[in-house]
Amino acid sequence: MSNVGDPRNIFSIYFPLWFQLNQTVGTKMIWVAVIGDWFNLIFKWILFGHRPYWWVQENQIYPNHSSLCLEQFPTTCETGPGSPSGHAMGSSCVWYIMVTATLSHTVSQMDRLSTTMHRLTWSFLWSLFWLIQISVCISRVFIATHFPHQVILGVIGGMLVAEVFEHASGIQTASLSTYLKTSLFLFLFALGFYLLLRLLDIDLLWSVPVAKKWCADPDWIHIDTTPFAGLVRNLGVLFGLGFAINSEMFLRSCRGENSYKLSFRLLCVVASLTTLQLYHFIKLPTHTEHLFYVLSFCKSASIPLTVVALVPYCIHMLMKPREK
Repeated sequence: MSNVGDPRNIFSIYFPLWFQLNQTVGTKMIWVAVIGDWFNLIFKWILFGHRPYWWVQENQIYPNHSSLCLEQFPTTCETGPGSPSGHAMGSSCVWYIMVTATLSHTVSQMDRLSTTMHRLTWSFLWSLFWLIQISVCISRVFIATHFPHQVILGVIGGMLVAEVFEHASGIQTASLSTYLKTSLFLFLFALGFYLLLRLLDIDLLWSVPVAKKWCADPDWIHIDTTPFAGLVRNLGVLFGLGFAINSEMFLRSCRGENSYKLSFRLLCVVASLTTLQLYHFIKLPTHTEHLFYVLSFCKSASIPLTVVALVPYCIHMLMKPREK
């Protein structure tokens, strides 16, 4: 269940599916995921939350200098601070968007005689939402990556961010300049906050050496779990989305006559999901941290470019000869 809340799956699974079915929901999903994860990073730096798998080793609260032994797993050793939970926050904000979008669609399709059906749909979807969130939270606590209060904060934070974007209609008509300015602001604010605290002798990357020290297997430490790796990944996705939505390929395919055809959308969904699964085989070099960040930004930017522009345009061109 931890993989359900993994922010990377938002971009490689949820976004390709929803964008081709409903471009408004897909665009909103990216904005919510990026801004939510950015707030998650800032709060992690402010709250200095420990993770259970190293906290039990760092704190001498047990008699006779003995410590509790927590079992670790390949997904346990994340290197960033633990509060609030990024997985719980990402899962709650994205599923909140999906549930509210589905309910809005069902309401538009129902008449006054379908009140009972609407209530049943409402109850089912929100029950599914909470079932998924509770499962994600339990899994994060079980693998000793988070404390219970950290996952609770994550769920609440994700829902708040999603609710704010429910009333933000300007993102649907945002220009490329808006995307660039937003990405630049998020990066400069996070970098400035980091450098300011470094001048005050506060190391915001304090959790990285602690994680390396107490992780049971060094192979479980991954550079893509560091705070700046998530920031670069999100900014790359937002930049790629802005570039793709304002591209000529998007306007000719997703805004053209084929965009209204169900067959076109389904082909785009299948092709996008298949193509993005191939991205998992692209392994970025980790021997140089700065090189990894640059390549991670480029790889992340290519995801929305593929989903929004490249794949629909190719399918659009393949369907044109048949129509002629």
